[in-house]
Amino acid sequence: MTSDPDQERHRLKMQHRKDVQDREVAGKTIEKGLLAVHTGPGKGKSTAAFGLALRMLGYGRKVVVVQFIKGAWDTGERHALDRFGDLVQFHALGEGFTWETQDRERDIAACHRAWEQALEALSRDDVALVVLDELNIALRYGYLDEATVLGGLAARPANQHVVVTGRNAPPWLVDAADLVTEMTLVKHHFKDGVKAQKGFEF
Repeated sequence: MTSDPDQERHRLKMQHRKDVQDREVAGKTIEKGLLAVHTGPGKGKSTAAFGLALRMLGYGRKVVVVQFIKGAWDTGERHALDRFGDLVQFHALGEGFTWETQDRERDIAACHRAWEQALEALSRDDVALVVLDELNIALRYGYLDEATVLGGLAARPANQHVVVTGRNAPPWLVDAADLVTEMTLVKHHFKDGVKAQKGFEF
């Protein structure tokens, strides 16, 4: 048990902190669609994006997922999102990572198909969140150019949110974004010989 003077000091400290926080929150009045970028070498970029999708779906708002590079894998997130029926559209339009296809022209064609699907989602007023999963990988390899991507993002409805995932986000996308989170690799179980496991990696 703390003494009365200790409790009073704590109460006053927390009251001051609350007052500062309340003033800061009250000063934020802008509401708009955000462009978020999840990048960096650490694990969790797509996972965090699917967390945002789940949050949006919790409010009954529509979500479109377009996966670049990744193929039509059997993943837990797709099974989960499929349960939301018409609120979700999930498009896995890649053919696997570049070291799997080993065919640049095929990879570019798949990327352009995915971007066309993304543009359709980015044009819809009824879609609250668009997840462009692994788009950064496609941008790194030059499968889409800066003007094309920035133009598509800029033309979306004013209140539509977008989250882009993948390592090595280009500087121009980082500059355009409202929120950028870099996942830092500290430790990874792969280095200890642990394989990708169902429900954790996919």
